[in-house]
Amino acid sequence: MYQSILIIEDDKGVVKLLSIALESNQFDVSKVSLGKEGLFELTQKSYDMVLLDLGLPDIDGIEVLKEIRKERNLPVIVISARFKEEEKVEALELGADDYLTKPFGVNELVARIKAVFKRYQVNPIDEHQTTYDELTVDFKNRSVKVNDEQSHLTPIEFNILKYLIENRGRVCTHKMIQEKVWGYDSTDGYQSLRVFIGNIRRKIKDDVFKPKYILTESGIGYRFIA
Repeated sequence: MYQSILIIEDDKGVVKLLSIALESNQFDVSKVSLGKEGLFELTQKSYDMVLLDLGLPDIDGIEVLKEIRKERNLPVIVISARFKEEEKVEALELGADDYLTKPFGVNELVARIKAVFKRYQVNPIDEHQTTYDELTVDFKNRSVKVNDEQSHLTPIEFNILKYLIENRGRVCTHKMIQEKVWGYDSTDGYQSLRVFIGNIRRKIKDDVFKPKYILTESGIGYRFIA
């Protein structure tokens, strides 16, 4: 059975391009051009994912995203010409699973779609231990090993790494991480978080230029590579 995707986008050229790319990858595609139309369509049929443009003719895509998240937990990928970091951050913190800025390659979009589906379908992390390549994290004993050698993370560093792994494949904004780990928003422009991330990378032997585990989303946050 094909996975169904609802495209909420008013640019006919973009819709045509998306439709061809998605249908050739065995997705079942439906299309609407208005935000309200998209919200109504979601009440009529069960979809597996929404591709949402923010610049819609009737209502702002951010409002559509808010309404979707009030009722549903299906994946939402934002596709938008808006490129400001604060707009990306707002969408992600409101529950978007990913954000692609126009123009983008269809191969990248398909890869992002498959990654998001995989994250939703994968079982939750084992409460005791999980392994990625040379990295092993023991959640029960709060320990980290790299190539079977113990790596000593501070409690805050461990909590940051654990949160990123729990949300693997998803962009976690600076604010989301800060509020989850510290319990409040930053007062130093997230400089402390950047220092902790740098320490974590060093301790788990993750090259910032060729990351295997933690990917930087510039100006936005971090993503644990699933």
